[in-house]
Amino acid sequence: MPSTVKLEDHLPAEELRTRYREARDPAERSHAQIVWLIASGESAKRAAEISGYSARWVSEVVRRYNAGGPEALGDRRRENPGGKFLLDEDRRRELAEALEGPTPDGGLWTGPKVASWIEEKTGKRTHPQRGWVYLKRLGYSLKSPRPRHYKADPQEQEAFKKTSPPR
Repeated sequence: MPSTVKLEDHLPAEELRTRYREARDPAERSHAQIVWLIASGESAKRAAEISGYSARWVSEVVRRYNAGGPEALGDRRRENPGGKFLLDEDRRRELAEALEGPTPDGGLWTGPKVASWIEEKTGKRTHPQRGWVYLKRLGYSLKSPRPRHYKADPQEQEAFKKTSPPR
């Protein structure tokens, strides 16, 4: 990265300093600091040292500022909508209907079984964890019977229930 960076004249250095001092958002504050330091004559390398960011990130912030002005600074993660769901609304309804019925092998629906169902319907390789995520997203949880002690005596269990203190 060159030591001097060309900065567009969107705002004077004093205005950038004011924006840096008054910024409440941490990301916007650090980006304003970087641009203000460079506008004040500091090298990009020195701005990276002062701000604690890498030289590559300083050049990225300067590139954003040059392209979009002061509005381009700040945290842009909020603008990221994230990835698409693996199943669209129709497929989720179809999965919910399938979960109401028996599994293909007759057992309980599990994450791996849901993942293989998703693979069949979408043709996309799906990790078993994704099946569990869709089970939880649709309001299902693993239901298994409570284990019974193999040495338990039914008469002793009843006697214990009757003598147990109430809650």
